Amino acid sequence: MRWLRSLDPRLPREVQLLQLGGLANAFGNGVVLPFMLIYLHNVRGISLGTAGLILATNAFVSIGAGPVGGVLVDRVGGQRVLAAALVFLAVGFAGYILVDSAWKGFAVASITGIGNGLFWPAQSTLITILSPRDRRHAAFAMQRVVMNLGIGLGALVGGLLATTSRPATFDLLFAVNAATFVVYLAVLLAFVHEPTTAESRGSARSGSYSVVMRDRAFMGVVGLNTLFIFAGMAGFELLPVYAKNEAGVTETMIGLIFFVNTVVIVLAQLPVTKLSEGHRRMRTLALLGVLWAGCWVLVPLAGVWVTGVAAAVVLALIMAAFGVGECLHGSVQAPLVADLAEPSQIGRYMALSALSWQVGFALGPAIGGFALAASPTGVWLGAAVLCLLASAASLGLERTIPTAARTNPVPEPA
Repeated sequence: MRWLRSLDPRLPREVQLLQLGGLANAFGNGVVLPFMLIYLHNVRGISLGTAGLILATNAFVSIGAGPVGGVLVDRVGGQRVLAAALVFLAVGFAGYILVDSAWKGFAVASITGIGNGLFWPAQSTLITILSPRDRRHAAFAMQRVVMNLGIGLGALVGGLLATTSRPATFDLLFAVNAATFVVYLAVLLAFVHEPTTAESRGSARSGSYSVVMRDRAFMGVVGLNTLFIFAGMAGFELLPVYAKNEAGVTETMIGLIFFVNTVVIVLAQLPVTKLSEGHRRMRTLALLGVLWAGCWVLVPLAGVWVTGVAAAVVLALIMAAFGVGECLHGSVQAPLVADLAEPSQIGRYMALSALSWQVGFALGPAIGGFALAASPTGVWLGAAVLCLLASAASLGLERTIPTAARTNPVPEPA
């Protein structure tokens, strides 16, 4: 019981409310996330390669918007930038309802890309500055819990609602997602207020990305995370269409597969984060790479050896193990960036950190869509090799990390 009580992240009220809004937002994302490629390809008749490029456009536009968002966060504050991001995202996802050709898909993906580019540096900055340093890893772990809980529940609901035989069901999914961004916006404006001082704003105005990019340790972490996202998490956008077209898995079962992944993260994230306290961060990331490589090697079992319900069970087990890896990632990546960041330029640091996600998710479907069409089995084996390379790179990078940031801190007793 004492250990269970120790899992309480003990977060400030505003951080809790911020993450409550994030829960609603994540539910909406979960409703559409597993079915984006299916919607564009199977429902709207857009070729698989072009559909992958549409999804990649979101990330590519985010790459341009993110650094701008970092400067804006440092100058006008995370709350205002996050509010603007939520407006872009609500409009963009609602616009998917109107997509009936490739150019419209690229247009709405560009709008959501602007929103995503602004979203992550703003939200990460708010969580960092509103949380005590020794609770940041718990704050980001809790963020991972609520976001995955929302995505999992959303994927489950989306799988029950969506069917390619009734295209209007996908319109409902996008409408629900757009509404959740509005809910998050209401919570943000009503309850979350960002601490700021004139001194910090003045220092931020005099900063620049050139200073941030000279931080060797931080840039190494950015590059490493790009590889992890490209080889690891970007596979989430490829797995549903692989499961449906190669393994005969239905939309409902795809939703259940994502839900299993989410349940594992929701149950394991806080315990894994607690266990990571006092342990070296880069070794944790090395373990992550090995685990994800093992997961991707096993994916071709579904489709090559088994199909239908049996394939869904295999993929669910793989995604459960993958979720443990996500917990390892969640206990290290964001709090490490927060510890490396210069306080007066935290928006810029968070923007470049978010850029690593955006580049990974841009390259993942852009390359993966064509690779999946060319070799449905080979794409997963290639991803496994890259995960192992990321694992080795993690160990090599550790010597560049400042000593104070090499381990997850152990919080003071409550």
